Amino acid sequence: MSDRRKIKVRVNGKDYEREVETRLLLADFIRHELRLTGTHVGCEHGVCGACTVHFDGRTARSCLMLAVQANGHEIYTVESLANADGSLNPLQEAMRDNHGLQCGFCTPGVLMTLTEHLRDIPDTDEKQVREALSGHLCRCTGYQGIVDAALDAAGRHKKAGTTP
Repeated sequence: MSDRRKIKVRVNGKDYEREVETRLLLADFIRHELRLTGTHVGCEHGVCGACTVHFDGRTARSCLMLAVQANGHEIYTVESLANADGSLNPLQEAMRDNHGLQCGFCTPGVLMTLTEHLRDIPDTDEKQVREALSGHLCRCTGYQGIVDAALDAAGRHKKAGTTP
């Protein structure tokens, strides 16, 4: 017999109400219940950063939270980052243009962290970007392309007068 609870969450601007097992991880809720598969699960220990989402406006590891803990909260996943017309946002474009991704497994979490970082520190520098990325493991890129992309995106936002 499993213990279940009803939860209400807002994900990517849409309200959801579900009954879930109390032990269901937020990452699994997002992926399996809501079918938003951009949030990846890597280490399941909060170390790799692949499961990073925005939880009430701040980054959080969705593999370290239970879905019931999200009750009444607002979550944004990588699916929320594209523009309304489906085109890439400046950070996503910069990742593409600067070869900031290869296999793509870590990319959703990196994008969520960099979105928060660029919002909080729009005039960022390389050292600050590397510090923001310190909670992410990428086995493909060597990070330089990701750092270049973040700095490029900061410049694009500044030139356009926008914020991430």
